[in-house]
Amino acid sequence: MRRRAIRVLKIGLMALGGGLLLALLLLVAGNAWVLQQTRQQIEPELSRCLAAPVGIVFGTSRWTRSGHPNPHFAARMNAAARMVRLERVEHLLISGDNRTRFYNEPQAMWQALNARQVPAEAMTMDFAGFSTYDTLARARDVFGVERAVLITQDWHLPRALLIADALGLEAWGCVAPTRPVDGLWRLRLREWLARLGTLGDLYVWGRDPHFLGPLEPLPVTPQGEASIEEVESTEEESPSSSLPGSLVPVTPQGEASIEEVESTEEESPSSRLPGPLVPVTPQGEASIEEVESTEEESPSSSLPGPLEPVTPQGQGE
Repeated sequence: MRRRAIRVLKIGLMALGGGLLLALLLLVAGNAWVLQQTRQQIEPELSRCLAAPVGIVFGTSRWTRSGHPNPHFAARMNAAARMVRLERVEHLLISGDNRTRFYNEPQAMWQALNARQVPAEAMTMDFAGFSTYDTLARARDVFGVERAVLITQDWHLPRALLIADALGLEAWGCVAPTRPVDGLWRLRLREWLARLGTLGDLYVWGRDPHFLGPLEPLPVTPQGEASIEEVESTEEESPSSSLPGSLVPVTPQGEASIEEVESTEEESPSSRLPGPLVPVTPQGEASIEEVESTEEESPSSSLPGPLEPVTPQGQGE
């Protein structure tokens, strides 16, 4: 009985060891494949990065768990602002986590970039970038991005580029320079595990982003440029909209109102004369005839000077 228990234990330990070895091999092989697939798309020098219409900046916390400023956050913001200054990107899509009102990565990124002289019109915030996959899927399906440069740390770029390639995005990566920090080995180890999980997301069980939504193309994407041209074309087709003053009504009711007003003006030309209006009601016309009749009966009322007495006594004198 004891021998049997020992034998079962040995078999279990061998199976466990074999499983761990297989997992380790998968981890190493998967990471090696990801690095090999994406290494040609990564540029370590910002000044040598290829230009793109859009720069995608991945979110991270502004503060570490110990309450200190996060150097990875600052490095991404510095790199993104420099890319704008170097005119390597026209527009920044800043994407991060905003699951609650107490935690807002995109807003913190926007404030940091704006403080680095990046104009507000050159940035768009994505509040549903809960993961690297979500950020890139929404960049394609919500913001209409087709070509982009990805801005993040060197250990993060291979996974981000692998996802971008799988989604059909034309993308390359620019490394955000980061000074050495304590605990970096933990981030790199976590990234090794995340790369293996990403392979499963893309090629085994599949994955969908948490939220999508209606298309809201960035102004520098093909869809965004088409929308701008459509608006300009509409304005050209309606030149009256650019004239000063009040708008001319063009609805059927508005045209009918204009015709009615013109008809009334033709029937009452005196309404265009200065001064008080002449009464045109039946009572007003009767009053006018009465006045004219009175004037005809008393012509002297139109003569200048004082009136002479016409009484019998006056005639006798």
